[in-house]
Amino acid sequence: MNLALSILLADVTPVTNAVNTSLFNIWTGVIGLLWYLLIALAMWLVFAKAGWPGILALIPIVNIVILVKIAGYSGWMALLYLIPIVNIVFSIIVAIKVGATFGKGGAWSFFLLWLIAFVGYLMLGLGDAKYTKPVKA
Repeated sequence: MNLALSILLADVTPVTNAVNTSLFNIWTGVIGLLWYLLIALAMWLVFAKAGWPGILALIPIVNIVILVKIAGYSGWMALLYLIPIVNIVFSIIVAIKVGATFGKGGAWSFFLLWLIAFVGYLMLGLGDAKYTKPVKA
């Protein structure tokens, strides 16, 4: 019995070591940090154009609340990001509304602010788009 267990463990150990070294190494963290900094920089520029302090883009939950406010909704509506499936729909709506406040169309906002967000936010932040405060209904 003990021999069979040691044979089983001998077969599993190299696989788990290979998975650990190939998927979860230091480069995963470095790439994740660089990706976060790229998104935060892009959102910093957008926040500054919208009249908010850009440094708020670095704080993970606060940046979503400010983005929802830029879209014209109450900051409390950011809680919708916690509900599965609703968060996807709401993030598309927020992207389209943020695009509208900067004078961009729905298709532009969907593809560049939702699908490839870092490109769209960099284009908004570095481009000549002007922020117009949304009208409350």
